[in-house]
Amino acid sequence: MRDLIIEKMYEWSKKPYQKFFKKNEPWPITSKELIRYPPESLGFHMGCFLLKYNFEIQPKLEDHDVFHVLTNTGVSVTEEIGMQYFLLGNGKRSPYQFAVIVIGTLFYPMQWKRFHTFYRRGKSAHQFYDLPFEKMLLLPLKNIQNTFNIK
Repeated sequence: MRDLIIEKMYEWSKKPYQKFFKKNEPWPITSKELIRYPPESLGFHMGCFLLKYNFEIQPKLEDHDVFHVLTNTGVSVTEEIGMQYFLLGNGKRSPYQFAVIVIGTLFYPMQWKRFHTFYRRGKSAHQFYDLPFEKMLLLPLKNIQNTFNIK
């Protein structure tokens, strides 16, 4: 039931967040185009991620999917919350992120140790959350992860 509540909150908040808070331009690419990138590239892995979960690229929210790929984080509710903890540890700060962390922690207090592990992983990585990922899609995924110590 907690998962369903959080998923509904996300669905209700996603469109206003995209429209009023995200100022970047949407990427002019589709998941089908991404899987035609070289197999070792970030773009290819992002395309595989989107296809695996039957997702489409969300305009202006493309970086979020890149974070999943770079951190090798799944899409369950607790993994999404954990990824926000990872990004907090990495230095990212946003009102939406704080809302996810606060609500997620309140809904899943028994996951605190797991969330803290995500936070420590983000803290140990070099800052990467603000990179121009659209320009990095052809780079090898492993090189990016190694360069930024993303484990």
